[in-house]
This record gives sequence, C-alpha cells and structure tokens, in this order.
Amino acid sequence: MSSHHKDLQKLTAAGLLISLGIIYGDIGTSPLYVFKAIVGGHRISEALVLGGVSCIFWTLTLQTTIKYVVITLQADNKGEGGIFSLFSLVRRRAKWLIVPAVLGGCALLADGIITPPITISSAIEGLHTVYPNLPTMSVVIAIIAGLFFIQQFGTSLVGKAFGPIMFLWFTMMGVLGIIYITQMPWVFKALNPYYAYHLLSTDPAAFTILGAVFLCTTGAEALYSDLGHCGRSNIRISWIYVKTCLILNYLGQAVWLMQHDGQILDLNKLNPFYQIMPQQFLIFGIGIATVAAIIASQALISGSYTLISEAVRLNLWPKVKINYPSEQKGQLYVPSINWIMCAGCIGVVLLFQHSAEMEAAYGLSITVAMLMTTILVSKFLKRRKVPGYLINLFLAIYLLVEGIFLYGNLRKFVDGGWFTLSIGLLLFGVMWSWHTARRIRNRYVKFVEIEDYYDILKELSDDDTVPKYSSQLVYLTSANFNSEVESKIIYSILQKQPKRADVYWLVHVDVMDEPYTRDYEVDFLVPNKLIRIDFKLGFRVEQQINLLFRKVVEDLVKKGEVDITSRYKSLNKRKIVGDFRFVVIEKVLSRSHSLSFYERVIMAVYAQLKKVSISEERGFGLDLSFVTLEKVPLMLTDPETVVINRVS
Repeated sequence: MSSHHKDLQKLTAAGLLISLGIIYGDIGTSPLYVFKAIVGGHRISEALVLGGVSCIFWTLTLQTTIKYVVITLQADNKGEGGIFSLFSLVRRRAKWLIVPAVLGGCALLADGIITPPITISSAIEGLHTVYPNLPTMSVVIAIIAGLFFIQQFGTSLVGKAFGPIMFLWFTMMGVLGIIYITQMPWVFKALNPYYAYHLLSTDPAAFTILGAVFLCTTGAEALYSDLGHCGRSNIRISWIYVKTCLILNYLGQAVWLMQHDGQILDLNKLNPFYQIMPQQFLIFGIGIATVAAIIASQALISGSYTLISEAVRLNLWPKVKINYPSEQKGQLYVPSINWIMCAGCIGVVLLFQHSAEMEAAYGLSITVAMLMTTILVSKFLKRRKVPGYLINLFLAIYLLVEGIFLYGNLRKFVDGGWFTLSIGLLLFGVMWSWHTARRIRNRYVKFVEIEDYYDILKELSDDDTVPKYSSQLVYLTSANFNSEVESKIIYSILQKQPKRADVYWLVHVDVMDEPYTRDYEVDFLVPNKLIRIDFKLGFRVEQQINLLFRKVVEDLVKKGEVDITSRYKSLNKRKIVGDFRFVVIEKVLSRSHSLSFYERVIMAVYAQLKKVSISEERGFGLDLSFVTLEKVPLMLTDPETVVINRVS
C-alpha cells in the first residue's frame, strides 16, 4: 500500500472532512426526495408518517450502518473498496463470481446516469416555492451539461471545497429538523420498529412504500467504493454525524407532514424538505441544496470513471482512452464515458421532466448492485474464516431484505424502472461480450515450448545474411509461464519475414488482485539474446508499458545485466544505443463455422466493440512510431480434420 493510502487509514480531522465531501453526496441528498416519494399520492396520516420515518431509520441502520459501515468495509483490498476491488479479493474462489461482479458494476454505472438528474432536479424544483413559473427543467439541463463539460479540466480545485460545503449541508439539515421536532417531541417514538411493522403489515401499498423508502440508502454502495479515498476509520466516525443529521431532518419533515393530517398534498409544489425552512432562509437553503446535489453528482461521475478504468484493467470493458487531468492521485477522466453519461443524464431529464417522475426509475439498479455485493461479501467472509452459521445468517437477512426491496422497486417498472434496468442490461451486454470473447479467442491461441527455439533464435540473431529488423525487438506475450510462448510469435520471428535482432524481448503483463502493485520479474532465457519481463500491475495502475519497459531496461543497463549498445560498428564505437521496436500481434478470427450460435453472436458483438475501442498498442501506452502491428488469423478448424481428395 502506498504511503498516501496508509495516511488515509488514520483517523484525522482532515480525513473526516474529506469523507463528508466525497462519500455522502448521494445518501446525504436523499432527504430532498425520499419523504416526498413515500407520501406522494397518499392521504397524510399518523400511521403513514411515523411508519415512513421508522422504515427510513431501520433501513439506514440495517443496510448502511450494519451491512456497509460495519461489515463490508472489512473487505479492504490494500486500502481500496468497490465491487471490482471486492471481486479481485474473491475471484479465485469460484469462476461464476464474475457474474455478480459484472451485474453489480453495470448496475452502479446505470445508477450514475439517474442520480445526477434526480438530485439536481429535486434541489432546483425548490425554486417553485418562490418562482412558480420558473422553467426548472432548462436550469437542470444547463447545470448537468456544465458539470460534464468541466470534467476534462480536472476537479481537484473544486474537490477541496466539498468537505466544508457538505459539513454545512448536514449541519443545516440537522438544525432545520430540530426546529420542527421541538414542536412535537414525541415524534421520536417513530424510531420504534413497531411503526414500520404496523405500516407494512396494514397498508395495501406497502411494497410501493418500500420502493420509496429504499431511496434513503442508495448512496451506501458509494460509501464502500470510496474506501480508498478516505479510509475505514474516517468513514465510520463521520457516518455517526451524517446519520444523526439525516434522521433529525426526516423527523422534522415528519412533524410538518403530521401538521397536515388528512390532506393529500401536491408534493411537486410542496416538498416537505423545503417546507420546514423559514421563508427568509429559503433561497439560501435552495442554493446549498443545489451545490450539495452537484457534489453528489460529481461523486457518482468520478466513481463511474474509476469503475470503467478498473473494468478495462480486468478485461471486462473495451480499451478506452483514459486521461489524468490533474496531479491529484486517483483522479481520472474517461472521455467516452463522460459524454455517454452526459447524454444519458440529459435524456433522463427530457424523458421524465420532474423529480417525482424520476423516483420511479431510481432505486431498481442500485438494489441489484447491493444484492451482488451481498453475494461477494459472503465469499469474502468465508475467505476470512468467519463461522459458517454467521455467513448463512448474513446471507439470509440481506438476501431477504434486499429481495423485498427489489420486489418493491420492480413494482415501479412500468412507471420508470424499465429505464435503469434497460441501461444496466445494455452495459451488461457490453461487459459480458467483451469478457466472453476474450475467453473464446484465448481458447484458440496455441502455445509452444520456447526452449525448443533457443538455438535457432540465437543463430538467427548472429546470421549476417539476414537484414537486421531491429537492434532490440520486443513482443507482447499473453503466455502466463516463461516456458511457453504463442506459436504466432515464433511464426512472426522465423517465417513471416524473418526478423533478425540483437536481443529479443518478451513482455507479459499480469493484472494483480491488489490495486496499486508495481512489480516486475526478469528472466534471462538466453543471456543477451532472449529476455522475458513479467510486469505485475495492480488493477488500478495505468498500463504505460512503454515507460515501464524503458525504466526496467535502464535499471538492467545500470546493473550491467544487459548491453543495449548498437552492434553496428560505426555506432558501437561511439556507444550509441540501438533502436527498439515493439511488435503487437492482433489475433483475428478468420472463420467461425466451428463456433456455436451463442459464441458467434458474442464474437459479432465483440467485433463491433473492437471498432470503437482504442488499439492494443495505444491501450498499452506504446509509442506508435516504434510499433509494428501484425494481424494473424486464429484457425478455428484444425487442418488435420479437413478431408479433401486429389484426383488425377
């Protein structure tokens, strides 16, 4: 673990403030719309309001506090969290775990498209109280467009202000809640689970209400995903303050609602969150709410970039361009995802128009993500040698609770749940096709024993009758063992225009389960003729092979282990370094009649994804002026199985 990440594990005032700014944007803005969703269209009653608060309190306790803050934060992958970090910890236990990991990752990405519109819309719609005819939809679209536009320049400067602003936001919510609670102190009895049970057991719309209640905990996944930015101790302590302020605000809203007992309110105009604000404070409160909503959106956007970069490293997503717009560690910008999400968020606003309509689309995808996390955490607990009966108890409780929430959210499918589910399934199709196509291609890669070619490679290197192709010739190999190499690499060197070089290099990249590993091993297969380098890089490390390879070669030269001086006499006497050339072999499926229908569909999707992804050489950060790309066919039919007769 880097010293940067070790420092984050310490409990500090700065760490607590950073946690407030980065982690709690989504869950911290939920009071803007949760109670509005629970009581919308219903006649206000004491049973509905107290039951709603009780459901919120126990959902935050069971889901956010116990499952995520207490249990899931234990799944610390060298200081990092998130569903792909969790998957990296447990993937060796069973191959099928790739399914919940991909499903969870896609659900979180879908959540990143619905969260910015609903949070920003909920905040801006508060202006209806002051300006009833204001076209809030246009304002929301303008804010979203601006937010995505600035991503390319980096947000480290803005990020430093997140902590103090969110501290102000939570404090404001807590104080506003207390002001109303003093009018009806007995509202605290709503924290008794009896009121939640009574509401859910007697109200015919219980599952619809549960779907709305679930919105209060939608940011819990982000809490775990940002473990690496803040550290476990800072998250756990800051959550105490955040949860207290959230509950106080919900109780304050409950008091206001009970003051309207028996009424059916137009909650598009009377949002309980804004109704508990003093009139003279309203504009300031709306301003703070808008900034908090933007911060929540920023956290989801940054999280989506990190998720995609991890998926690329784990070969679950097509290689895409990833930029690093600032010197702040871990800050990424993925142009393709940025503009896809921007279009998706604006599309959500245009499609649903108001936050009340967006609530139906919200929650379904994140419920799926939480279920997948539950499955992966159970495997992590097994790895940690937790007693089986405790793991089964954990699974029973959370599969039941989240299964009920999933059913409640599915009831909103027609009203908007179809949108996020469709986005999630589309993303799953991309991830699954890319992952499966790679497995299909690897199935047809033939490896040979490299030891059998030591002599001929040495002879070719010394053969002056063959024109020299390059002084140092570098091949990227997928062979996991240093005793093997792809037959296509041998074919490229010996038969496809024989390539004479002073030294042949084989470079292999292993993506490690740890996030920030940067190790390498060197194996001198034939001293000064054939050298293999194995890079062991964490799933969050940028694969800049060009720079990493150069650094390794420099180290080997300093230690006198290799000589890269040009062998040409005129250059050698002046100690001039020889030239380097990388050869990237792209394996192409030339025929597919031996594939099943399912595999042909997968490969057809893969072919289209390949067109929009960046090339292998750019994905590995190679200098294109020193790269040769060779396309070679993968024979899917063994020539020995082909029957043909010669006639006289």
